[in-house]
Order: sequence, then C-alpha cells, then structure tokens
Amino acid sequence: MAYTRHPAAGSTSRAAAGGRQRQRPRSRDDDAPIIPILARKVREVEAKAQTGAKLGPTNRTKYQVIALLMREERARVKGDKELTDANRAELLKRLDGIAQILAKTAARDTSLITLLEPDAGVSTVAQRFRRDWLIESGAELSPDELIITREPEVKPEVPVNQVIPQSVKARQLANPFLAPDFSAAQAAPVASGRRLANWELIGPLFKSFEYGSGGQAASMPLPEAPRVDRLSPPGMELMRHQARFVESARLGHRSYLLADEPGLGKTAQSLLAASVSGSYPLLAIVPNVVKMNWVREVELWTPHRRATVIHGDGDTLDAFADVVIVNYDVLDRHRTWLGTLGFKGMVVDEAHFIKNLQSQRSKHVLALAEQIRRRTPGGNPLLMALTGTPLINDVDDFRAIWQFLGWIDGDKPTPRLMHKLEAIGLTPADPGFYAEARAAVIDMGIVRRRKVDVATDLPAKRIADLPVELDDDLGRSIRQAERELAARLVTRYHSLVTARHAGKSVPVLDEEQRAAFIRAVAHAELEESKGQTTGENVFTMVRKIGQAKAALAADYAVQLAHSVGKVVFFAKHIDVMDTAEEIFAKRGLRTVSLRGDQSALARQAAIDSFNDDPGVAVVVCSLSAAGVGVNLQAASNVVLAELSWTAAEQTQAIDRVHRIGQDEPVTAWRIIAAHTIDARIAELIGSKQGLAARALDGAEEEISSADSVQASALIYLLTQALDGEL
Repeated sequence: MAYTRHPAAGSTSRAAAGGRQRQRPRSRDDDAPIIPILARKVREVEAKAQTGAKLGPTNRTKYQVIALLMREERARVKGDKELTDANRAELLKRLDGIAQILAKTAARDTSLITLLEPDAGVSTVAQRFRRDWLIESGAELSPDELIITREPEVKPEVPVNQVIPQSVKARQLANPFLAPDFSAAQAAPVASGRRLANWELIGPLFKSFEYGSGGQAASMPLPEAPRVDRLSPPGMELMRHQARFVESARLGHRSYLLADEPGLGKTAQSLLAASVSGSYPLLAIVPNVVKMNWVREVELWTPHRRATVIHGDGDTLDAFADVVIVNYDVLDRHRTWLGTLGFKGMVVDEAHFIKNLQSQRSKHVLALAEQIRRRTPGGNPLLMALTGTPLINDVDDFRAIWQFLGWIDGDKPTPRLMHKLEAIGLTPADPGFYAEARAAVIDMGIVRRRKVDVATDLPAKRIADLPVELDDDLGRSIRQAERELAARLVTRYHSLVTARHAGKSVPVLDEEQRAAFIRAVAHAELEESKGQTTGENVFTMVRKIGQAKAALAADYAVQLAHSVGKVVFFAKHIDVMDTAEEIFAKRGLRTVSLRGDQSALARQAAIDSFNDDPGVAVVVCSLSAAGVGVNLQAASNVVLAELSWTAAEQTQAIDRVHRIGQDEPVTAWRIIAAHTIDARIAELIGSKQGLAARALDGAEEEISSADSVQASALIYLLTQALDGEL
C-alpha cells in the first residue's frame, strides 16, 4: 500500500523561487521520518524477545508491521529521485540496521518467519498499527488506509464426506420445527464509554495470565453447595467442589472452562450441569478412547437420561437420545446434521485437543459451536470446555478454547467480555490493568481446582526417577548417534555464523548472539526432522532409547507387580509395548492392553478387566491412546517406560491412577537412560510446568523458555558440543 510523505518541515523545494530561508536546521530524519519510529518499535520487540519468552500476539503483530513498513520504505527510498546518493545510502544503512534486529529476533523465535511470507494474513490490528505509525510520521494516507474495516471471516468449508444417519432423518420427520423463541433477538450488551475501542486487547489478556495473577488461582467465585445433595443418584455422592460447580450452572451461568486437575470428576460435573440447566439434547465431543466411558458416566450420574454414541457413519445412532457422544476423528462427516439437531448444550472433552486453530479438528468444533449458539432459543447454550491441562506450551493455547466459549471473536473480545473490560476503567497502559483484566476473563467462567485443595483425603502422588545404564551394543550405538547428531549441529552452527558474516572476519560472539544462533540451528534441525523417516534425528534417537529401555522397564514392572500389586505401564511406541508384553507373558503375568487401534468396546472391556479382575496384573498403555479420560484406580504404581514430549501428557498419564476413588499413595516411576539425552528431557519436562502453575494456579513460578522440549533438547545438545562437554 502506497502512502504520500509530507515535505520536510523547513526544507526548500528545488523548484521554489527566491531562495526562501529554512525555519529550522535540517534533520537526518526529514527524508524518512518513519525510520526512527520503526527503530523505536523494533527495539521494543527485541527487548521482549531477549527475556527468553516467546513473543505474544501483540509483539508478533508489531514485528510483522515493522517488516512490512521497512519493505515499503526501502522501495520508496530507492525510487526517490530527489534524494542524493549520500542520503540514499545513509537511509538504506539505517533500514539495514532494523532488518538485522528483525533477523536476530527471528533467530530466537523462528515461528516469526511465517509472518514474513507473501501469503501471510494482515489482521485489522496490524492495519491499525500501520496507520497509526504512519500518521505519527506525518504521512498522508488515503481514505481506504484511514478507515479500517474488519473483513468477514471465511467460514470453514463443510467436508464433502457428509452422512445423515437414518435415525437423524426419523427425528427430523418427527419434529420438523423448533419452537420459536424471540429472546435471541435481544440486543447484545454494548460496552459503554468505548475507552478500549482502539486498543489491541487479546495480547494483553493473554499476558495478564502470565503476569497478573497476584498469587490468585484462576477460578471464578462459585456458590456454596446445597446442604442436601438432591442431584446424586442412589449410591452416589457429589464432592463439595463438584456440587458448587453444578449449583453455578443451576443458577444460570452458561459458559465454562472447567480446568480442574485431572482426576477430580469433570465428566460427572458437566453431565449434572446439563441436567440442572435443562441443556438437552447435549452434544459431547470427546477423544475416541473415552467414548464408552462417557456412556457409562451418563448411566451412572443421570440414569434417567439416554446416551448414544456415533460410530463411523452413525448406523447405530439413536437420534432421540438425550446425550449424543461423538469422537473428534469422525466429527467431520457428521458436521451438517449435528449443527441442526437443536442441541442446547455442548461439551468439548480434553479441550486442549483443539488448541491449533488451523487444524480441521478445531475448525469443525468452532463451526458447530457457532451453529448451536445461533440456533439455541435465547442464543445462550450451555458450553463447557473440559481439560485439566489447557496450557501445553504457551498461554496462546487459551485462544481456541475462548473462541469456542464465545469469549473472543478472532482478534477481539466479544461484547460480554468487552463490557467487563470497559467496566474496569483502565487501559493496558495503566498500572493494575493486567490483574483486573485477568479477573474479568476468569469471571466469564474459568473454574480451576487442585487436588491438594479440594480432595484432601486423596493420597499423595510422587514421581520417582529410576536411572538405568545402557551398557549393551544398543546403548553404545545410542551414544554414538548422539555424538553424530551433535557434530551435524555444530557444522550447521558454524555455517550459519559464517554466512551471516560473509566477506568479513567472523567476530567473537557475545553470549546473547551465540544463544540466538544456537536456537536458530536447533529450530531448523527440528523442522527438518519432522519430515524425515530415515537418518538420525532427535525423534529417531529417542525412539532407540525407548527400545533400549523396554526390557529394563518391563523387568521393573514385574518386580512391582509381585511386590505391590497391579501396575500401569506406559510407552510411546508400539514396539516398546510389544517387547514389554512378551516379557510379562514369559514371567507368567496376565496383561491387558490399551492401544489406538482398538474399538471403543474392546478398550472399555480391557479397562474393566484390569480394574475388576484380580488376576490381571499389568495394563500396557499407549501414551497417546490411553493418556486421557481413562480410569485405572485399581493400581497405585505407574511405570513410564518412555518419556513424554510435554509435561501435560506426563501429568495426564499419571492421573489415570491418581484420581477420585484412589485410596493408596501413587508413585510414578520414570525409567531414564543415564548419560544420554533422555536425562536432559526428563529435566526439561519438569521445567515446563511453570506456565500452567503461574497462569492457572497463581503460583510465583518462573516461566521457562517457550521452546518445545524437542527444541530445548537440541539446544542443550549443541551447547554441550560447542563447549566440549559432550
């Protein structure tokens, strides 16, 4: 987009007659007044990046706008015939300085590179930044640049593989009309004053959860539980924290991020919330592994209601049921009719599954939520996102969940949240805004309780690391593979440093510059590794370590089974699970298995067998297939034969055992290959738990680097190699 620059104040036109005198001495900024503004902004972004934290949405947007304006200014300077060669060279040199800072920042956070691609979208927030900075520089803008309008969002396309089960057709014929309800036409709340109308708010809202906790947990005020439990069916009893949540729904609250720690009964709470609020029919979108468990929970907590599960094309579906349960994997083919069935409530279980807004899974869930919102009488359905681990790597993981709940709309808060933010009376530039903004979002419906606070009778949980030596040929080959990978990283590092200083003697890098180059190399290696199926990389190395540990981990599980009883054995890879099962069979132990290729019925049968049959000693579980939504309280010992890539996945796995109903102290035994990258990964997993503790629990934990565990492991490996310590 072109713009017109005002003539410099006090300068004389070469065409002017009479040699008019200048009003002030000429400044070097007169020929390009946008440059000092860009220099100031890029320093702000650089300062944020130097903290080691991943750049948030606001600074990412600034980064993109700086790069765009720098390109525009470079093209203008090169084409300005009124500039002398000396002035042009000076301006281009200053623009090169800005470009170097941008490159240095991108080396710390390689995800910024995508913002510079030709097809990268430019948000309305970015357009406002560009407009405001150009106005500050004195540029003349066209009306189209001055007035920024929000383009309508492109709705996700409906997949072509749509099916309509026969039962759905029968229901549609039985009840072709929905009862009219004109309350949906009521005006949405409008924030008064509009103090925040021109502020970019999503970035500050995310930031408020990193820095505005003030030691307070992220949980909205809840009413006290009724003195008499009239909701639990015979033989069942709600815990106090569960009853308080259900009472909140009964009193009219309609959107929740239920982020209780795993094992505190979120499924039961959501089902009873739907019951007391009359939110039937209810749609539950869940991982495949827990479909049958949801049916069981419906029967247990709301026995007067019918549940149905969508399998495949839905041939066995009962469209007249009160609760319709569908897993993420088949959601796409049922999108059309699910949005028209008249659901009054929607639950997304393990809601961190939708954190990637670009994934088809997330797009389908958000599109369904919007359809249900529009079609629900009153426009206010019961929406619940359930996850004990809403934050995996970054506070931005909140974005898709808040969008699902109707708290934000793309890059701006929706009217209800905006009304709360306006009522604060502060802007992001004011002291105290972050704490108040965090409280406003929490009041929208965030509920977070920890076991230590609400389930004080739940036994303790501890994680014990068990180092093992890999002294066989496979162990030696793993250490050799580590050295070869480190050597490749060192070669890439030196090549990058040399390329950045082409034609010059390579300088001695300071600590900050060295760290930036190391990080850039690690991220480049990681991106290449993701597409590789052969050769040595961090993924194949960790897999080899898992294979080498398999027999040792299985042997230890056998000892536990003989000494303390039932054991839950977790692994990431099928071959590790197969090796373990062979060893268990040779030692005379009966086992069951939970894998991703099982049907829902077979999986539930295996769970029941482990929990109820005294003869079944070990359940061998896939971390991805059995790490969520499974109840295995019959055991109190967990063996983690392979390490997870995230702290959240590790927590989820252990909490299959450490949950309501457990009456023994729980110990998770992490089998760690000593003197390998496995030991460093174990340390990194622990360091990644600070974000959730700070954002959700109000703990004053230090937030570690936003790099993934894989990237951090490569950074460690390269650093060790450069320091000669490998």
